[in-house]
Amino acid sequence: IIPIIEGNDIIAQAQSGTGKTGTFCIAVLQKINLSINSCQAIILSPSRELALQTFNVLNNLNTYLNIKISLCIGGITQNYKELKDSLHIVVGTPGRINNLLLNKVINASKLKLLVIDEADEMLSYEFQSQIRDIINKIPDKSQICLFSATLSTDVLDLTSKFMRNPKEILIKNEELTLEGIKQFYIMVGENKYKLDVLKDLYKTLSLGQTIIYVNNIKRIENLCKLLKRDNYSVTFIHGSMEQQERNEIMTKFRSGESRVLITTDLLARGIDIQQVSVDINYDLPPLKRKDNYIHRIGRSGRYGKKGVAINFVTNMDYYIIED
Repeated sequence: IIPIIEGNDIIAQAQSGTGKTGTFCIAVLQKINLSINSCQAIILSPSRELALQTFNVLNNLNTYLNIKISLCIGGITQNYKELKDSLHIVVGTPGRINNLLLNKVINASKLKLLVIDEADEMLSYEFQSQIRDIINKIPDKSQICLFSATLSTDVLDLTSKFMRNPKEILIKNEELTLEGIKQFYIMVGENKYKLDVLKDLYKTLSLGQTIIYVNNIKRIENLCKLLKRDNYSVTFIHGSMEQQERNEIMTKFRSGESRVLITTDLLARGIDIQQVSVDINYDLPPLKRKDNYIHRIGRSGRYGKKGVAINFVTNMDYYIIED
């Protein structure tokens, strides 16, 4: 918090569930000058769900500060006049923020701070051009702060192109996984046996709230259909769904109304649901996105609580689990 308040560019890394969001939210709120009615900070998240969660954390911390905060994500209608007239902080996803900057809806001339959450994902190929466009539209003197649980050497090399002598707060690779998360794997042999293994787990263990990770949308919908056919109560969420439906599913899962959520890597990063005690990798993340393993299992074991990660490993996957 202090290095950000002092005006430094920051590259900060900490394990999942240890409080990165709280850190940058507190620092951002501290930097806002209420007498300037203009956007002074932008916080970028890779998913709408994570942007909404960050927005809620900011609002809770802002209860007595009267700082004006806007959420800018796809799938919601925006009052552009309100955005132009009086806001101090914008939280959103890169596509929407880039569009609002391009159309001069957000005036970035007084911007002090750009926070990029889940920085390794945001600087990956998928988002890189949007992030570059955003950085090109903000003042040169704006502070840039990157946060993530995992940071590859490629990402760290890339930062030299747009950051000024950043202060680095990094952790060793072997310390990346939280101590409280116990990790197991089950050799399932072939893909076709995964469903039976999952049902066995439900019969054997008292699983509580669980997130199940599957690698693509078609497999999610198929797994959900097969489980529901056998009277298992499950819900699913992925990026191709309408925003309202995504919001409703997340609300039900946060409240405990639904206990099992099947998802892609959409919810692998940053999502904080205290009651989640078990993460199941029905499919292991592909090797080229192996850092997502850390993010996925980090949905449990947050804030020092105990968590369990269970990995389904086929004969074809053995090299991934070894890696």
